[in-house]
Amino acid sequence: MQSPPNRRANRRDFLAATAAATAGLSLGNMSMSESQAAENKKPLFKISLAEWSLHRMLQAEKLKNIDFPSFTKSEFGIEAVEYVNQFFKDKAKDTAYLTDLKQRAADVGVANVLIMIDGEGHLGAPDEAERLQAAENHFPWVEAAKFLGCHSIRVNAHSEGSREEQAKLAADGLRKLSEFAAPHKINILVENHGGLSSDGAWLTGVMNQVDLPNCGTLPDFGNFRTGKNEDGTDIWYDRYQGTAELMPYAKAVSAKTNAFDEAGNETQSDYLQLMKIVLDAGYHGHVGIEWEGEQPDEVEGIHMTKRLLERVRDELASS
Repeated sequence: MQSPPNRRANRRDFLAATAAATAGLSLGNMSMSESQAAENKKPLFKISLAEWSLHRMLQAEKLKNIDFPSFTKSEFGIEAVEYVNQFFKDKAKDTAYLTDLKQRAADVGVANVLIMIDGEGHLGAPDEAERLQAAENHFPWVEAAKFLGCHSIRVNAHSEGSREEQAKLAADGLRKLSEFAAPHKINILVENHGGLSSDGAWLTGVMNQVDLPNCGTLPDFGNFRTGKNEDGTDIWYDRYQGTAELMPYAKAVSAKTNAFDEAGNETQSDYLQLMKIVLDAGYHGHVGIEWEGEQPDEVEGIHMTKRLLERVRDELASS
């Protein structure tokens, strides 16, 4: 015969269980609150340094590519770098060199973001064999980027022919390269870098033709010059329209600066407007400083660009 239930014990157990559940709920809410607070503290975007910003120092051998990460951290307090292949042109397959470069970056807490590739042939060349060779010339840089821990390489989409023909040819070369890069988990990013590539509508059309998730864009705020008029003046594509058109495909952004006014604003680009376009597209990754001006010198130009980006970031965060 069973004993009658101990109702006092049952009530005590129920209250204890309820208290535990309530405490768990409170802890859960606290955890969610802390998580939200941490999320809110994240910067709207991160800042990296494009190596081209220091091209004069590098060309004069006042700075070596191998020391670029440590110089970036010590001089500017920036913790992410974007390499340019011409400053270590013969090192794409040099495992010892790449191992040293990777370790030096890790030692100072600097992330390797991407490698900008030039001089490896035209991915949109009209000749099929030349186009294929250009794609293959980029393969070692894909592997080097993977080894260094980068997420992308930046390429160009130069071609010849009519607007439509160039789009078709560029898409073909980019597709070949993107298909090779996909197993390496490396993105192939096209910069607006003159000619039709600086036409936002044309380049987005190329992206749609390639239609691969690892093929995207790298919008450069200052590179929307599409050509020259008969009188020698430059033809410009609207940089705000172009940035807005390229951002849906963007996996990196280049903050080009050439000159500053007395208030510390870039004289050719409204950075508040441009960065709002970037953020409105849902992008919160690295924005790479690319100083290209003559005055001040490279180091001060980078510092000024960094201050501008930080000020704009603070303004947008508080708006």
